[in-house]
Amino acid sequence: MELVLQQQLKIYQQRINQQLQQQLTSLYDKQPCIPNTLIEAMEYATLNNGKRLRPALIYAIGEALHIPLKQLDSAACAIELIHSYSLVHDDLPAMDDDDLRRGQPTCHIQYNEATAILVGDAQQTFGFQLLSNDTSVSDTHKIKLIQLLSQASGVEGMIGGQMMDIQSEGLLPELAQLKTMHNMKTGALINTALHMGACQSPLYPQLKAYLTQYGQAIGLAFQVQDDILDIEGDTETLGKPQGSDLEANKSTYPKLLGLKEAKIYRDQLISEAQQSLSNMPFQSPFLQELSLYVAKRTH
Repeated sequence: MELVLQQQLKIYQQRINQQLQQQLTSLYDKQPCIPNTLIEAMEYATLNNGKRLRPALIYAIGEALHIPLKQLDSAACAIELIHSYSLVHDDLPAMDDDDLRRGQPTCHIQYNEATAILVGDAQQTFGFQLLSNDTSVSDTHKIKLIQLLSQASGVEGMIGGQMMDIQSEGLLPELAQLKTMHNMKTGALINTALHMGACQSPLYPQLKAYLTQYGQAIGLAFQVQDDILDIEGDTETLGKPQGSDLEANKSTYPKLLGLKEAKIYRDQLISEAQQSLSNMPFQSPFLQELSLYVAKRTH
């Protein structure tokens, strides 16, 4: 089954990479309005060796609910652009100050800090532009998609979680506080990917609670595994500096629970995710195996 997962994930990765390339390339047609350097830097920060987990979730849940992939492409592009922008800004010297991302120099190292800031800003707004201009999605569904993504990526989600992360450096919060932070910082986009993939289906109202349970569980499991890899991984495999969280004295699950207990907690979350999937009125072997992949991944 793991082979099936990898094959299907590769199909989704190829589709989203093609869609992102196509949309970014289209910006060159608007010359001379847009500086080439900005587009090139956007391509550099977006079209790299990302896992594309969030677009894959959109495609997978959408396919399970028989939604045409064409109606999911702008949502998949938008959420990956938002995720990529967050990484560009996270890597800046004022934030995590990282020199390596996805196996290559970070955007501010490859270009400069000012360009990296503008790239992140451009990726964010371009994502919403793609959603609002999609002619294959109804206006009602566009509004819902924009609502979902803006909430997950803003002060109630990713940005709020990032601020909590900054404020917690050097501290050791309780488990409930750490969960809240990561439900916002990492889990919000993963959770909303499922809702964005499903919201065009008539079944969406009855699925919302189960999607949230599944999304929050794998979102937290993803973060716990990230924290574990920061200890057990290596820089070459991770594609970013190993031990950076420890060096920055960040709040992590191994730091709070211990490495062994963090792994137990990760596995518990995966079990919860699979239980939530079993309550949904469809079968998705891909999503079942994806839950396990979150725990097994090495980067």
